[in-house]
Amino acid sequence: MGSLDTNFPETAFGEFKPLDLQEFRNQAHRAVDFIADYYKNVESLPVLSSVVPGFLRNRLPDAAPSSPEPLEDILEDVRKVILPGMTHWASPNFFAYFPASVSTAGFIGDMLATSFNSVGFNWLASPAATELEMSVMDWMAKLLKLPTSFMFSGTGGGVIQTSTSEAILCTLVTARDRALERVGPGNIAKLVAYSSDQTHLTYAKACKIAGILPSNIRAIETTVEDKFSLSPTRLRACMEADVAAGLVPVFLCATVGTTSTTAVDPVGALAEVAAEFGAWVHVDAAYAGSACICPEFRPYLDGVECANSISMSPHKWFLSYLDCCCLWVKKPDQLVHGLNIEPEYLKNKPSASGKVVDYKDWQIGVGRRFRSLRLWLIFRNYGVANLQEHIRSDVRLAGMFEELVAKDPRFEIVVPRRFALVCFRLGRGAGEMEEEGLERLNRALLEEVNATGRVYITHTVVGGVFVLRFVVGATLTEERHVVAAWELMRERADALVGKGVEQI
Repeated sequence: MGSLDTNFPETAFGEFKPLDLQEFRNQAHRAVDFIADYYKNVESLPVLSSVVPGFLRNRLPDAAPSSPEPLEDILEDVRKVILPGMTHWASPNFFAYFPASVSTAGFIGDMLATSFNSVGFNWLASPAATELEMSVMDWMAKLLKLPTSFMFSGTGGGVIQTSTSEAILCTLVTARDRALERVGPGNIAKLVAYSSDQTHLTYAKACKIAGILPSNIRAIETTVEDKFSLSPTRLRACMEADVAAGLVPVFLCATVGTTSTTAVDPVGALAEVAAEFGAWVHVDAAYAGSACICPEFRPYLDGVECANSISMSPHKWFLSYLDCCCLWVKKPDQLVHGLNIEPEYLKNKPSASGKVVDYKDWQIGVGRRFRSLRLWLIFRNYGVANLQEHIRSDVRLAGMFEELVAKDPRFEIVVPRRFALVCFRLGRGAGEMEEEGLERLNRALLEEVNATGRVYITHTVVGGVFVLRFVVGATLTEERHVVAAWELMRERADALVGKGVEQI
């Protein structure tokens, strides 16, 4: 056998040092300056990108460069090539979907987490990452006034997932396995999951991944009379019919703050029904959960003590950047039982002792980021009082927008506002026309407003009605941005109403 040839050709660039500390310091400072300038100027950028599909691929070379390029050139390309294709969620004029909030503390926390590059899949891999997460999850639980049955200081515990999608999938897998132990492993085709027709799409996707048959995924109809929340009476009727057909209720996803209208399901009453049929109850409070740190909003979580799990996403409204979703469970051993895999190469004395948490057994993947560092900095750098004021300020601005809409006789509020989302439309005051005409009118208004680049809003359809959604939540949004957005909508409405629906 010949000897190994170690005479590799020298590169043209000298010794390669991917982490030269002085160069790191210089480039990091330049990058932070670039980011600060971006936040400073983001208000002047079109909120919604107007590029066409393929715009970027057509401008990029078809292969990676063989020689290094200066950071200045790369950042200039970010400015000229990347930014035009971005929808700017950080813009103060972003009023679409739900917010993806940012903050100095969140950024610094993420920067520190990135620098440590912890891969804390078990306690031994990074003890501080695990124990900080346990503490921060208890801090958040106490702020939300969750019962101690959801806390490590009680009998439960929490974990930071990437998103609500993973939180629902993890709890659904746990509920599925718990049910199959009862009815037999060969009966997965009998399992049924329930939610309202307003529940986020992640519920149906999680059901498919977990093996729930599409025909057994229930999305129970909601009504205007119930303010689009899930009716316990309808849930009971649905579960009873399924049991009579030989099916097994396994999972209920109740929502506190639905995507379309921020509808709030009656958690306690729904949980009582689900308990009669042995179904796991998960509460999805992805958006509205952040508001519940304020005492005036906490009643929306009433009944959570009857649930098996609850999740909320600080990356939406808690200043924490994407991605960060807090999931609490009452019985962590059930979650671990459904998700634990223990290969020989990960066995160690702390894990074997049963005295530590190995978070790989609380999630779908194995590797995980040090997300708790972000929340820890946010809590410590801002304090609870400032975090509550941040929520209340957005709610006040949304209330102001709602009042402006209500004062214009051409517009109407479609669903009463609960948090910082206003659901409205150009209504019958815009002129006598059928529902189809009103939809065409509002679609045109949406397109024209967004096409200006000055504002970005989105829509939904509830109860057969096309509705415009206006959400306050971007970190940089101030009163002047809300007023300017409303003036733009009024201006475009004037032109559309004057034109007439037949010309739209």
